Amino acid sequence: MADRETRPTTVWSRPERGARGPAPERSRTQITAAALALADAEGLAAVSMRALAQRLGTGPASLYRYVGSRDELLDLMADAVAGELDLSGATGGDWLDDLVGLALQSRDAHVRHPWLADLNDRRGEVLGPHAIDYLDHALGILVPAPGTAGQKLEAIGLLGGLAVLFARREAAATATGDPAARAAHLAAVAAARAAHLAAVAAEGRHPHLLAALTAAGAPPPADRDALFVRLLRRLLPAMLGQGEP
Repeated sequence: MADRETRPTTVWSRPERGARGPAPERSRTQITAAALALADAEGLAAVSMRALAQRLGTGPASLYRYVGSRDELLDLMADAVAGELDLSGATGGDWLDDLVGLALQSRDAHVRHPWLADLNDRRGEVLGPHAIDYLDHALGILVPAPGTAGQKLEAIGLLGGLAVLFARREAAATATGDPAARAAHLAAVAAARAAHLAAVAAEGRHPHLLAALTAAGAPPPADRDALFVRLLRRLLPAMLGQGEP
């Protein structure tokens, strides 16, 4: 009895509505979708029970029949984004290809919803039904991979962290402006930084940097997708095959 009384509850541990009272006018799914649209349009700070009620054309008090607090609403929003990932692909093929594909989906979801990373930073990732499905699917992909269960969980965590990092960079790069002009600007900035670094290295006070730049040659064109995939394909096998338990 004591365990049941002290066990933490989540929004998913309760029925969507009580057995009594009038028939529901909407569902948690509809409320969550409206909250997602609000956050995407105006940012996470704009998501309040009052603002959401106005968006839905109802009173704030009516929303509490479906969601107990703003924190529960945020949990629903985070899990709804996890539900956008396609987990229908069969596991058991090339685990690295499958895991990289999952990471690309996760990164794209964070690009679509840039507020999600800040939400998880502040509150920690809440494992709702869709997030648990994602974790189980990723572990299924890793069944044929080397490594311990602990290493596999760490690898999935690394995957998520890199997805967030690259999504933040992508969101910052695509926030405003014409896409073609933005791409040209980013290429020019990258070229200027590379030239500056080469000039500093050529001064002779940083021999290791000069040797590395000489050996590496000209950097490839900026391609975030290619860099993201390349890092994952290097790091994940190393973590699973050579990392410590």
